[in-house]
Amino acid sequence: MARLNLLLLLAVLGSAVYLVHTQYLSRQLFTELHRIELEARRLELDRDRLQVEKRAQATPLRVEKLAKEQLKMRTTTPAITQYVRQDGTVIPAVVAPAPAAPAGRAAPSRGAR
Repeated sequence: MARLNLLLLLAVLGSAVYLVHTQYLSRQLFTELHRIELEARRLELDRDRLQVEKRAQATPLRVEKLAKEQLKMRTTTPAITQYVRQDGTVIPAVVAPAPAAPAGRAAPSRGAR
């Protein structure tokens, strides 16, 4: 009977040690999970902040301002535009329209025949 009691005592102590070890591992995993969830939340907030910054940086007004100031770009006009044919020859620039006819003469109408 003493051997059986000793064997049962060892089984109870072994299961108690195993239970304590399992609880310890469970708490470690829970702590790690909580830490990872906080990190995920922080990364999500950073991503949202960066998306807002990206939208602010890409506004058309800001892009135009940077193009003019830093890249020295200007808006296109027919006077500075050059058109190139497929064979590589340049089409002459559009010439400014001729000045209006004097007040005494009537300009010919385009629509009347």
